[in-house]
Amino acid sequence: MSFAGFNRAWAAWIGDRLERRGHRVVFQRWDSPAEVPLVDLLRDLRLAQGRILIIVSEWYFQLGPRTHDEWNSALREVVAPDPSPFAAVRVTASNLPAATALLRPVDLTNMGAEEAERRVLDRLDLPTDPLPEFAEGARRGPRFPVAMPEVWGGVPRRNTRFTGREPLLNDAYHLLQGAESGAGVVTLHGMSGVGKTQLAAEYVYRFGSEYDVVWWVNAENRVTYRRRLAELAPQLGLSTGAEYGERLRAVRDSLRRGDPYARWLLILDGADEPDQIYDLVPNGPGHVLITSRNPEWSEHNSGLLEVPVYDRGESVAFIRRRAPRLSEPEADQLAEVLEDLPLLLDQTAGWLNDSDLSVQEYIALLEGGIDQDVVKISADFPVAFQTAWSILLNKLGDTVPESVDLLRLCTFFAPGFIPVRLLREMPHDGLPPTLAGLLRDPLLWNKAINQLRQYSVVRLESHEAAGDEAASSGESLYLHRMVHQIVHRDMPDDVRREYVNVVRRALAAADPRRPTDTRVWPGYAEIVPHLKYADVLRSKDPAVQGLLFNCLRYMYFSGEYGAGIKLGGRALEAWRTLLGENHPRIWELTHHYANLLRAVGDYQRTEALTRSAVTQLRAERGPQDLDALRAVGGLAADLRGLGRYDEALALSLQLVETYRELLGEQDSRTLSAQNNWGVSLRLLGRYHEALDIDRRTMEERRMLLRQRHPWTLSSELSFATDLRLVGRYIEAESVQTKNVREHRLVMGADSPQTLQAEHNLALCHYRSGDRAAAGALLTRVLERGERVLGETHPLTLIFAGSMSCFAREHGDIDQARELGEYVAARYEVMLPAGHPFVAGVRANHALVLRRVGERDQAHVVIEQSLADMTAAVGEKHPWTLGCAINAAALRNLVGDPESAAALAQDAVTRATEVLGRTHPLTLSARIALAADLRALRDRRQAEEVEQGALTDLAATLGPQHVHTISARSRNRPYWDFEPQST
Repeated sequence: MSFAGFNRAWAAWIGDRLERRGHRVVFQRWDSPAEVPLVDLLRDLRLAQGRILIIVSEWYFQLGPRTHDEWNSALREVVAPDPSPFAAVRVTASNLPAATALLRPVDLTNMGAEEAERRVLDRLDLPTDPLPEFAEGARRGPRFPVAMPEVWGGVPRRNTRFTGREPLLNDAYHLLQGAESGAGVVTLHGMSGVGKTQLAAEYVYRFGSEYDVVWWVNAENRVTYRRRLAELAPQLGLSTGAEYGERLRAVRDSLRRGDPYARWLLILDGADEPDQIYDLVPNGPGHVLITSRNPEWSEHNSGLLEVPVYDRGESVAFIRRRAPRLSEPEADQLAEVLEDLPLLLDQTAGWLNDSDLSVQEYIALLEGGIDQDVVKISADFPVAFQTAWSILLNKLGDTVPESVDLLRLCTFFAPGFIPVRLLREMPHDGLPPTLAGLLRDPLLWNKAINQLRQYSVVRLESHEAAGDEAASSGESLYLHRMVHQIVHRDMPDDVRREYVNVVRRALAAADPRRPTDTRVWPGYAEIVPHLKYADVLRSKDPAVQGLLFNCLRYMYFSGEYGAGIKLGGRALEAWRTLLGENHPRIWELTHHYANLLRAVGDYQRTEALTRSAVTQLRAERGPQDLDALRAVGGLAADLRGLGRYDEALALSLQLVETYRELLGEQDSRTLSAQNNWGVSLRLLGRYHEALDIDRRTMEERRMLLRQRHPWTLSSELSFATDLRLVGRYIEAESVQTKNVREHRLVMGADSPQTLQAEHNLALCHYRSGDRAAAGALLTRVLERGERVLGETHPLTLIFAGSMSCFAREHGDIDQARELGEYVAARYEVMLPAGHPFVAGVRANHALVLRRVGERDQAHVVIEQSLADMTAAVGEKHPWTLGCAINAAALRNLVGDPESAAALAQDAVTRATEVLGRTHPLTLSARIALAADLRALRDRRQAEEVEQGALTDLAATLGPQHVHTISARSRNRPYWDFEPQST
């Protein structure tokens, strides 16, 4: 079977139908090198054994390229004397060389699969009896080429001028097909303009018949990648809520399982930052094809295929197809001067074909250097690129000047996909006349876009979305990064100033103005990439500055901390120059910037920022100024992060009282201060007081905000945490189960707050005795925390600490030790000397050392931890009492039962005073004391203490609870330090 690569899907389908009937098929992709006479190529084809089936289309006859006259002559010389070895099928309605009739092709266009198969068999003189249906589980063959895959989305239109690249396409196919399940990932990498996206699109059209799902994703940044992948959920028939985080989780799980479709192909286009999205690349039985300028994808389990510039033959063939008036020598000259870069060939040859300019005159313009002041954009690209673009822009300006205006306007958005609605919905008042007419007149708009598309300057792509995401869907202009850079730099200063203000206003008008509302997060995700290119940090417009604040808040609430910190830092530096050190906007910006820094644990830096703000604002405006009070709240949060809990509590109480006086009890700021009061109480070990405060805050937020507002869900999470810490495990598990479900629905599975909620649910399972559920959930939370937040994020360290404790008792002691040592090392770097978290994780490490038999070292570590924890939070804090329980056990192990019993007795006394007689920590201390009394041979007292503790355990947790059973079996209890969110 002889076929053009463009028609590979037809060849695969016909070959499969023939092979299923027992016939051997040899596939030969037709190649027609220009230097080999066509007659010789046909004679070589005739040497094949058996029948020769040719799939004829305009593509088959164009390769070379060849003219119809050449084909007519060759077919008459080679086929006409004896056409019997040849048969043909026709898969196009286009005009073909007249001598094609010698092949007697049967037409397969405009019909279904059954009739097409019958015609192929009839043409080959084969029986046409139908094949039996596929057996259950049997390998499925390629789909009929005209039939679309079951799920298809986002794929660019097929480039009918696609040329060459056959080895790359074949290599990509064999790498993916030969990969093990879960490892089918290939990256097409190369510099801008070499045609990576076009190559991926051609792969889809050639091999798409072998997949049931083909989904194209713009992967230039994590946020848009997540949203686009989440849009696949309804196409797969998955039952999810409207929030894209929940959809994303469902999609990845469906692809991993291959249910409902195992034959899927995902294309990640423009994935230039592997570190941003590698963790979200699905695995499973399907395949992933990535386009990227970055070869570092090889470090993330992807095969690599480098996409070079065209070889000269491909360049010549492409130019002659794009510009038929050029001869082969002229095409070769043009390819030489443009250095075979596909993007540049495409943009140049198209308009050169319509121009009166000769190739020699065009090359003379390039060599003469049009507009020499244009800055060279990159050493990677041809020197001629700038001047070639100047020529093209002049051509556009002469024909449809509005197309140049539109193109320049686009360069103040980020390169890549530019949502058309941001252009069409921008405020029309005050627009430059040319832009006002362009945006108001649909005919002029379409004319400008069509002109840009004609010369491959932009692409117009449609994106489907459903439900609440409709606002961010619709058509997008795609502007290549190279084009973006050169047009942006080659612009008069007065035009630059005018257009950048237009785009700033457009972005401000698109602000959803509700950064805490997860339903509008896709809108912010769409806006954020454009802030840099619109240079919003230099704007004094209050609406633009308000947009910046809302974007920073969105990045804080959605967990995009790294990007938020970069933006906030640049903004602070720019605004201090633009507005002055003490401008009111500076204090608001400082607040949002500090929140982002605090979220990643940079407490010492934020404390310096917020303390300075408090001092200056109080001096300028007085202690009851709202900006000063907000800064005080930030300072209290910094002190909590630094382990200075008493100071933080004092500030929290002061804030609650002041806000109640100024704003009333039902203001959201009052409730936020009240929430932070509860946090300070929890960190001080005053769990019952924290429970009362958090219950009140939760109920008041439910009334003021709504049941599923993120702040209400946060209060519910705090309430469930308090229930667990006071020992009400069943209630805590019930509340937290509901809370996790609503977090996933509202905020998405990978939101930092959702991860916190799931972590608390895992600990609720653990305390309730469901170790299997706890271990599975802790593993998932840690994996997602590392992936979404990074290994050094404060929340990830909390998750790792819990996983270490669980693995020590119920899993892998090596994993427990590795995780525990890592967390301790990170805390020692991140936190100041004497911080209670450092003492706590060292206490956990002592238990690991004890478990592996290093008792003496464990004893040294736990004694130091006890001393450090006492110094940090006092002798009555539950964390100190927990360290004492563990230290007493190790004193007993190293042969010091007297001091062990004394320490255990002291722990019982203080725990009873602070937490109550039946609190789980007090009960653990009582069981530990009984063990130490037995070691001292005081059996009567030991029995009395033990029986009392067992009775209270059965009454408090239940006779079959794991802690009760363990105590009854005389397994000595231990205490795990659990860092709390600050």
